[in-house]
Amino acid sequence: MVSSVPPAGAAAPALSTQGDISMTSGFVKTHDGVEIFYKDWGTGQPIVFHHGWPLSSDDWDTQMLFFVHQGYRVVGIDRRGHGRSSQVSEGHDMDHYAADAAAVVEHLGLQKTIHIGHSTGGGEATRYVARHGKGRVAKLVLVAAVPPIMVKSPNNPEGLPIEVFDGFRKSLAANRAQFYREVASKPFYGFNRPGSPPLDGVVDNWWRQGMMGGAKAHYDGIKAFSETDLTEDLKSIDVPTLCVQGDDDQIVPYKGAAELQVRLLKNATLKLYPGFPHGMLTTYADTINPDLLAFVRS
Repeated sequence: MVSSVPPAGAAAPALSTQGDISMTSGFVKTHDGVEIFYKDWGTGQPIVFHHGWPLSSDDWDTQMLFFVHQGYRVVGIDRRGHGRSSQVSEGHDMDHYAADAAAVVEHLGLQKTIHIGHSTGGGEATRYVARHGKGRVAKLVLVAAVPPIMVKSPNNPEGLPIEVFDGFRKSLAANRAQFYREVASKPFYGFNRPGSPPLDGVVDNWWRQGMMGGAKAHYDGIKAFSETDLTEDLKSIDVPTLCVQGDDDQIVPYKGAAELQVRLLKNATLKLYPGFPHGMLTTYADTINPDLLAFVRS
């Protein structure tokens, strides 16, 4: 259930229960009038989930269900322009993404939070922890995350050429639905690898989430996830951080992501999974969820 949104301020959440687990969802209105959707399940230490491009908090279903049954409070946020949040024209950058997450955290009164970000969500989580999380954050997890920066430049010679991201923009503008089908059915989950046939339900769910969001937000988001330099953000973070990635990630190459993250962070642990793809949280959840739990509990 989703509550209605009043003209100003935060929406009163819709409340339901499933067994002994409380389940709420609602909207928070940001300072610039954007309605950010969140879902909030369970009790205990809060874990906040930041999703990848161009998806929604539904991409965390497997992890949210796992952790809520381990006694944690789990909060998923739909980024502006994604999922059920407002399809606004502006503000599709890491500063706004992090500020929107901060608005949800403040509204829910969360403390001692653990933030887990995947892909673009890893950039959002990094900027949130660096700029808004002082005194609130206990730990950070970056999963196949975009920091420090993806695009190739003189300062980042191992990055991907800008032409790669220009190709994303061209494909999105020409036929977003077909582009999303191609991404989900091939490189995102490694379904283009021998012996890894596409799982129709997984592909359909990725496509469904992508098409829920707005084309403008997704188009602008390509620049946000590829060109935002999060180097100084990483350097400023001192909470324990787990950086995990598959070494067959065809979306965010691990040598320019997880391996660099642990060098820049003050208190980081690196875990690489041989052969795992970018979307490993879905296709290899049985392996990854217990590892995330071990770090959260440590």
